Amino acid sequence: MTEPSILGNSLFLVGEIGGNDYNHPFFQNRRVEEIRTFVPSVIEAISYAITDLIKLGAKNLVVPGNLPIGCVPVYLTQFQTQKLEDYDAKTGCIRWLNDFSQYHNRLLQDEIERVKGLHPHATIAYADFYESAMRLFESPKQFGFKEPLSACCVGCDGPSAKLCSDPSIYASWDGLHLTEAAYRTIADGLLKGPLAVPSLNRTCPNVQQSSASTDTLKMLCLSMSIISLAWLRKKSTLF
Repeated sequence: MTEPSILGNSLFLVGEIGGNDYNHPFFQNRRVEEIRTFVPSVIEAISYAITDLIKLGAKNLVVPGNLPIGCVPVYLTQFQTQKLEDYDAKTGCIRWLNDFSQYHNRLLQDEIERVKGLHPHATIAYADFYESAMRLFESPKQFGFKEPLSACCVGCDGPSAKLCSDPSIYASWDGLHLTEAAYRTIADGLLKGPLAVPSLNRTCPNVQQSSASTDTLKMLCLSMSIISLAWLRKKSTLF
């Protein structure tokens, strides 16, 4: 197989990018107005990554948006307040933090549309991590979650860590990262649509749904991404 065919037949997951660019200043208690000014630079970096991959021969790319950080336990702890108006009554998430995530995602979607116009031969799918995750916070019981806003592992970075008995009922693993069960819920929404445009099933055209389960599709897409990134690290100066 030649190098261009490896890239052209691979699915690239470009992100999610921006999490730590925002986590660090938020946890330093810098003002949200200041952190919002970082967003255009983050979007620009994502755009450069997409463009460079396309120039190298990539044709199928998935670009995830950011998750609702107002529903993340470490953020809920860091920015806990007695102001009830700061919280969403249905989910218990912090509104202004989720507004920030949505601001990032709006700018990202606008940039993806711009890049699509420049590269019509490439399929660039926006993966709506935000809305896919919000489903489990808005209707946790529907997806089997009993503790959507609590961490399964408390103090995971220290010797006195306390682990829950059943991670599958938690959305958060360590207060910052999601559990396998939560990622599965998000992945299902993205694979089947409409939370990825186009859906990842369409972005993996070589997989026949009549003969492949959802789990097989997930593993195939993941394998294609790993193969592609390994080749890029070897052949390019992007990473």
